[in-house]
Amino acid sequence: METCSFARIIRLQDLAMYRHKLCSLVFRLLPQLQGFPPLKKFCRDELVHLALTETKMVGTLPELPRDILMVIFAALEIPDLMRAGSVCSSWHSTYAELRTLGKYKQGQTPCLVYTSESDPDDVLSLYSLAEKRSYKLTLPQPPMRSRYLIGSSYGWLVTVDERSEMHLLNPITCEQIALPSVTTIEHVKPIFDDYGDVCKYEMSWHTGTHRGHNPPSNFALAELRGRLYWKAFVFPDTSTGSYIVVLIHNPQAQLSFAKAGDDKWTWLPPDYLYDDCTYKDGILYTVNVKGEFHAFDLSGPVVTMKTVIRVPEHYDCDTRYIVQAPWGSLLLVYRIVRDHDLEPEPGASEYWSTKEIKIFGIDALWNEIKVIHCLRDHVLFLGHNLSLCLSADEYPALKANRSYFTDDNFLWTLGHKNSHRDMGILKLDDNSMEELVCPQLWSNCPAPMWITPDLRKISMMGSMSQQL
Repeated sequence: METCSFARIIRLQDLAMYRHKLCSLVFRLLPQLQGFPPLKKFCRDELVHLALTETKMVGTLPELPRDILMVIFAALEIPDLMRAGSVCSSWHSTYAELRTLGKYKQGQTPCLVYTSESDPDDVLSLYSLAEKRSYKLTLPQPPMRSRYLIGSSYGWLVTVDERSEMHLLNPITCEQIALPSVTTIEHVKPIFDDYGDVCKYEMSWHTGTHRGHNPPSNFALAELRGRLYWKAFVFPDTSTGSYIVVLIHNPQAQLSFAKAGDDKWTWLPPDYLYDDCTYKDGILYTVNVKGEFHAFDLSGPVVTMKTVIRVPEHYDCDTRYIVQAPWGSLLLVYRIVRDHDLEPEPGASEYWSTKEIKIFGIDALWNEIKVIHCLRDHVLFLGHNLSLCLSADEYPALKANRSYFTDDNFLWTLGHKNSHRDMGILKLDDNSMEELVCPQLWSNCPAPMWITPDLRKISMMGSMSQQL
């Protein structure tokens, strides 16, 4: 496997720049660990004085006990943790032990992953909302600029290469896993050349209820990915201690999934036109364009499905999301686009813009639906990622009662890949808009998306994957 470089974090010449910041974190956390009140906030002049004091003390303090250092490291977000692990040999040993023992479970502020035309093809950038800065990640082949990004969950990206084959990729650890071949999806068949190599794909247009009005279409290896894939998810599978991957794909936004040990995708007919899904206790919950919630029981040898509730449509909604709220409820979120131009004048560009977010709460018994006008101290993360609802109190870099969103419009599957990207921060009480970052950092293709960094590895993947 190729080396993964976390730019500006593990380069030795940069350690001096971050050493003071790490010491500051230690001094802020130590009083809490020892039962004292947290250090007070200082004005600017006092902070300068404090910095001089801490720098002087670092050279005279004895080595911190390993268990205390472990607790401190466990409270850091990943960029600070990786810096800490590069300061000295003892700190690196503590960092390695923390990861090896699986004790690092600190919640992470979501970051934006994107590519940039000014970077090498194998580099993916990560913009930290917590630090308001970008990092560059050098990742394994194939080059990131040649891949599509179709999903993000639990620290893993789902990518598609130029042969339309899918991989899981953890951009922090550089672990990469091949998923079952695209030719095992119900609607795809390989076409072989005279030498026995796959040269094209045949894609059929049937659903579980319709045979399809058009005959099957043939696509070049790289072309299929733009017509087939829409959104992918990686969920912890508690029944096996591993993971399950769920795919929303064309024709007509149908569902397929693959569990650990599977060598092919399992189709989930008969319904279609799905927008989003989430997974909980062996049940895959999905929502379609009719506002129907379907529950698929994937825990047994035979998959069962039932409709648990239907939410009446009152809005001209473009995308629907299912979100697990921290307080235990499921949320149905509508994303409404009111401003668009798909046939612009010569010289102008296509665009579509989110203007409104509507939120509904669904009780645990699936009996009651109520409109939620305000999330108070919570925030949403919407896009091609696993939809999230987080507490702004737990993630102080986030602004409460907002939706952070990236572009996941289905139009990108119809050839609009280099168009303007519909991204921003929407205030939920008045639908006012803020920019994520200015100026724009990212290329339009592949579309940027949210990721929650995670250092943990996928275990027990069996024959489903091949470590690359």
